[in-house]
Order: sequence, then C-alpha cells, then structure tokens
Amino acid sequence: MSDDRPRNDDPDPIPGPDGQADPFEEMVEAETDRDPDLAVIEAGSRTLRAQAGPPQGDGIPARPEDPEVDRALREVEAELAGRWGETKLDPSVQRIEALMDVLGSPQRAYPSIHITGTNGKTSTARMIEALLSAFDLRTGRYTSPHVQSVTERISLDGAPVSAERFIETYQDIAPYVQMVDEREQYRLSFFEVLTAMAYAAFADAPVDVAVVEVGMGGTWDATNVIDADVAVVTPISLDHTDRLGDTPEQIAGEKSGIIKKDATVVLAQQPVDAASVMLKHAVEVDATVAREGMEFGVLSREVAVGGQLLTLRGLGGEYEGIFLPLYGAHQAHNAAVALAAVEAFFGIGSEHARTLDVDTIRSAFAAVASPGRLEVVRSSPTVILDAAHNPAGARAAAEAVSEAFGFSRLVGVLGASADKDVRGILEAFEPIFAEIVVTRNSSHRSMDADELAAVAVEVFGSDRVQVEPRLDDALESAITLAEEEGEYSGAGVLVTGSVITVGEARLLLGRN
Repeated sequence: MSDDRPRNDDPDPIPGPDGQADPFEEMVEAETDRDPDLAVIEAGSRTLRAQAGPPQGDGIPARPEDPEVDRALREVEAELAGRWGETKLDPSVQRIEALMDVLGSPQRAYPSIHITGTNGKTSTARMIEALLSAFDLRTGRYTSPHVQSVTERISLDGAPVSAERFIETYQDIAPYVQMVDEREQYRLSFFEVLTAMAYAAFADAPVDVAVVEVGMGGTWDATNVIDADVAVVTPISLDHTDRLGDTPEQIAGEKSGIIKKDATVVLAQQPVDAASVMLKHAVEVDATVAREGMEFGVLSREVAVGGQLLTLRGLGGEYEGIFLPLYGAHQAHNAAVALAAVEAFFGIGSEHARTLDVDTIRSAFAAVASPGRLEVVRSSPTVILDAAHNPAGARAAAEAVSEAFGFSRLVGVLGASADKDVRGILEAFEPIFAEIVVTRNSSHRSMDADELAAVAVEVFGSDRVQVEPRLDDALESAITLAEEEGEYSGAGVLVTGSVITVGEARLLLGRN
C-alpha cells in the first residue's frame, strides 16, 4: 500500500455524498475517539471508587490481568483506531463484501437475526440473545457501540469474547484485511474490520444463530452482508440526520435495506410515515410483516421491585408473569419485539397455534441485563447511568426514572457530543432534574462544558446549572448535591448524554 493511501490522521477526510466532510457518529465514537489511557478519568477515580465499594462484574469485561495480553490487546485497539470511521468514507458495502469474499463468506455459515432502528437496538439484541440461549442455541451477538471495552462488541454464549480470543480473531483475519486494503481505493474502516471479526468468530465457534445490530442505517451498513431470516426494526426517530435523512420517512428508507426477500420483519411501533416506508419495502421483497400493536405487543405491565412485571402477546399466544429486570415502558416494548423476533425465528406465526414454553421465556427475561441503560451502580445516594444521546432516548429515560424510582430530588450529570441535539436532550430531562451538572468526557467530539452550560442555562435557568469540566469532579459534585438532602431523603443522580460519558462513569464508580 502506498504512503499516500488515506488514514485516520490525514487532515482532509473523504467527502460524503454531499461533497462535505462528515463528522464522526455515535456509532464509532467509543472505538476511535476515546483517549486509550483515560488518564484524567483514572487520576480522579480513587475517591469515587472507594465510595462505591468493591468492583462489580456485569457483562462488561475488565482489562486483562496478564500484562502481555493487555499489551497485545492495546496494539489491536490502536490498529483499529488508526482506521477511518464509517462517516469519513462514502456509504458502501463494497469493501466489506470484498473482505467477506476472501474470508470465504463466514457470515453465511449460520442463520441470523438483523436489528436496526434508532433507539433500543442493543437492549433488544440482548433480550433476543437471552431467549435463544434459553432454548439451548449457541448464540453470537454483535452490537455497537461498546460501553467500556471494545471486546464487548462480539459476544459468544451471552458473554463478551475474551481478550485472548479477540486478539486471535484479529490476527486470523489480518492478512486478508491487508489484501483488501491493497486492492481497494480506500482502506477498510475500523467498523468494517470489527464486523468481519465478529462474523469470523461466529463461524469459528460455531454458533447456531447470530444476533447482529447495525452500526448505523441499514442498506449500506457494513453488517448488511448477511441475509437474515428475521429483520427487526426498533422505534425510528431523528438521529444521525446528516447521514440518514432529516425525517422519519427518509431514515426508514435507509433502514429498510436490511429487510431481505422472503424474510420476516418484526416492526416496533413506528411513526406513520416510517411504517409506510417499511411496509412498502416488505411488500416489494415478499417479506412477512409482524407489527407491534397488531400481531404482537404488550398487554399489561406494572412496576415491580428491580424492574417490571409483563404480560406479552406474541405471534403464537400470550405469555403471562414475565419479570423483566429493566426499567421503563420502552424496555417492555423492546421485550415484546424481542419475543416476536424469536418466535419468527422458530417459525411461529399467525398460521401456527403453538407458543414457546412460558417457563423458559420467564427465566430468559429474568436474566436479561443491559449495562448503561438505566443501570443502578450505587446506593446512598442512588446513582443511575443511562446512555441516552438523542431526544427520544432522553424522553424514554426521563419517563422511566419518574415511574420506577420516585426520587424526591434528582440531580443530573450530562456530557454530550457536540453534533447531537443537545437542546432537545436537555429539554427532555428538564422536568425531572432539580439541578444539572454539565461536563464533558474524554472524546474530542464531546461538547465543551462551557458551551453546554450556555444551552443548559437557557433551558434550566442559571440557578439550576453547575459546570464541572472534568467528569470525576462532576460526579462528586452531583453526589454531594444529592447528599445534601440527607441519607434517607430519596435523592438520586442520573448520569447521561453519551455512551462514552456512561462508560467512563462506570469506570469511575468501580464497575468492571
């Protein structure tokens, strides 16, 4: 490869379709934009970790204890981070198709369930994975972005692959990656390489079924080299508008590209225009459609200790007494979508009267976890993390917190990317935050704390806004504000605004 081939550190990115340079998206920020050493975060974490207690594991892998493995993993991470993000290249599956071809098309070695949408994709993927595993199927799951470790992206049997396996998978495909790099006009992006790693790892395992979440969009997303028997579309709203379109209808047109001929598409509740686009595309490719609110849905839900109790209507019948250890109506709807997707995978539909074993369904849902999604990481005061990074996600989180926790006073900590609808996020949280501490995370895409504060003051008023440029200081300030109410006051802290903010807060608070 010649020295003038484009790299991430080149000053001029490849223009997008409109001829303008594109910003990085949330899809890639957790891999390419984070300071790999997190020096500031590590330096400020000791006090907070001591307050939080001993580290707790919950599906997020820690750094390898073996220094040689850790060194090798950092080398792989550095190589991946040295590649461009998807939005620095014209939308295309040409490069990933070329890589899959030289790898022998590992993505065709197993059936798959493909998931797109705006919000709820990762939680829905985790629920689908849990259900399939409960029925004794070996699963592979590919989701994005990660919360803390890049190895989270590729899971086997419900757990992230080990650092050793991640490294081995990269080393196995590296010669083929180099081959394609040399053939194509532009090098493979980091997301394309990660996607190839996931598909190769799943074939090598081997898995019985892969659960695959798109990075962004659908038609031209790197994951869309699979022909999934089941396509899932979670709720569509406005996000990544510079890349996908500025209306739900336009975004739905791009996301409908994962619906393949003769597949089954499971549609969550959608805006009317988005649903129309999806249904039209389904007809064009002879796909079977299952719609939330019609063929399946949530029949009832009530708040329970540690989550909620559901009755779901699936494609084959009703499932009662389901405990879901996640908060909010949006997670109940994600559960209904996940159940319908698994039923569709097993061939259960309107022409089939049978249901899945309800006890198996109950045990699967009861074991679901979704780190960084209304996740309680500390008590006295209660600290909750939620990765909402657009207005729709923020509204869902705000409603869920109000319903499930009933705080007498809630303090917000918010660090967001500069290219997000920050005002919309702040407006969604304003009714539930007594005060807000604005901050930033370690990403260069993170909005300057003072700039964020200026917008927050317009939404909250100056007396309710505090500025702490460092996240560790912001967490300490918010916890102090909550503690001023007294130990038994029912005050809490919600940390939100970005996947990176949540991931770094988890580290600060002693979570693996």
